[in-house]
Amino acid sequence: MSENQQLLADTSERLFADLEVVGEPSFDQIWAQVEHMQLSGLLLPEEAGGFGGDWEDFFTVVRLAGFFGIAAPLGEAIIARYATHKSSWSSKDGLHVIAPSASGELDEKNCYTGEVRQIPWGRNAETVIVELNNCTMRLKKSDAATVEEGLNPAGEARDSFIFDSAPAEITQDKGCISSFGALLRTAQIAGALDRTLGLSIEHANDRQQFGRPIAKFQAVQQNLAILAEEAAAANSAGRAAALAAICLDDAEFEIKAAKIRANMAAGAGTTIGHQTHGAIGFTKEHRLQHFTRRLISWRSEFGGDASVAERLGCEVLEHGAENFWAHLTMRSDQIGDKCNTQ
Repeated sequence: MSENQQLLADTSERLFADLEVVGEPSFDQIWAQVEHMQLSGLLLPEEAGGFGGDWEDFFTVVRLAGFFGIAAPLGEAIIARYATHKSSWSSKDGLHVIAPSASGELDEKNCYTGEVRQIPWGRNAETVIVELNNCTMRLKKSDAATVEEGLNPAGEARDSFIFDSAPAEITQDKGCISSFGALLRTAQIAGALDRTLGLSIEHANDRQQFGRPIAKFQAVQQNLAILAEEAAAANSAGRAAALAAICLDDAEFEIKAAKIRANMAAGAGTTIGHQTHGAIGFTKEHRLQHFTRRLISWRSEFGGDASVAERLGCEVLEHGAENFWAHLTMRSDQIGDKCNTQ
């Protein structure tokens, strides 16, 4: 980690830790602090008023947000501002987010009729950026005919906008939002798994059973070792995907592979975390459920198990079984070559 990356990580960690100490701060409290640090401009070049960061910086920051369970669309706002700059769209004040899916159609005048679903904190946003068919579009909440508010299993805002012939800004940059959204959720899962592991180890050392801490029992030790392995796998896969996003023009394969590995880890981590804690881990007052409910939610967002596996399988089939290993090593070599020249 470079000196600038370490400074970014330390600053973000202090901010997120302070927000967690507050307990359950409101969205306005959280977002005011995030905007004060201008974290949403993380991926923008310095000449555009940003931090000049890369996808490794992005992974570092949003992983910490997942570790502290920050209830705000920080990663979504970072990607939205990046996509806005990349598409040369005009920059607007307020919160801008991305969404995982949309249905409907665009007419010849680039007017959109349909529904954008599962928008993180859509109720607080000014615009949403989402992919539809072979393009990416930006839509204003003020142009929505209906705003339907909803929540994911973690209690985070997930809203829907319904449009009827609403004007849309269009770019043909397909795949950016879904891929980087998957990287976002992978990083958050990695952070939440690390926190789940820490809470589980602490509880196992404190909880006494038969006259000794349950951490002394071999079965509990084995479970905690598996949880540590799953957390490490999610972190490693996510960091590798972030590096691929820097070095390759199209890192969708690496990002989707990381997302499905993180999804697997989220399922195992949630199970072991609650097995270790027992009934107390399900109570509203305990911190564990604050992270495991997010793990379950994030697992299905921007690529659930089935959809990601299907996309990866289709790409493998495109190259054929006999070329699968050669394709993987070629991509790895490209990443290594480009990283060595930077």
